[in-house]
Amino acid sequence: MATKGKNLSEYDKSGLPPANHLRIGLVVSEWNPEITENLYKGAYQTLVDCGVHEDRIIRWDVPGSFELTFGCKKMIESLDLDAVIAIGSVIRGETKHFDFVAGATAQGIKDLNVKYNTPTIFCVLTDDTLQQAIDRSGGVHGNKGAEAAIVAIKMASLS
Repeated sequence: MATKGKNLSEYDKSGLPPANHLRIGLVVSEWNPEITENLYKGAYQTLVDCGVHEDRIIRWDVPGSFELTFGCKKMIESLDLDAVIAIGSVIRGETKHFDFVAGATAQGIKDLNVKYNTPTIFCVLTDDTLQQAIDRSGGVHGNKGAEAAIVAIKMASLS
């Protein structure tokens, strides 16, 4: 769990590998758009800030977090990318649906990392409340999308 008040968006560009040659895909869930759009903005702005050219950032939308795995798979198979970021938000409700979607999405993203040589970065918030999601998508804890962008740059340098 994030420490109260810790900003997840803080990074030091000077310690990152060069990113100007990278081509990064972002697959964004349309479910909980007030959260996923903020995560996307955080990832996109961070990639650009770190030197990734805007025309080398590709966005695809999918209906929900459960569909992120397939969207990322198709993106990896059809485009020449250095990394893909899966962006979603699953907020706990009153049923077990949260457990199934969050677990399957995490497993699916892990499976992509095992199968392909293109890193797929897990940027899926799995929060108990909407406020927790807000706090991690541009709120008091920064933006988890920015953190995912830094991870993508680092992981792409391993490929």
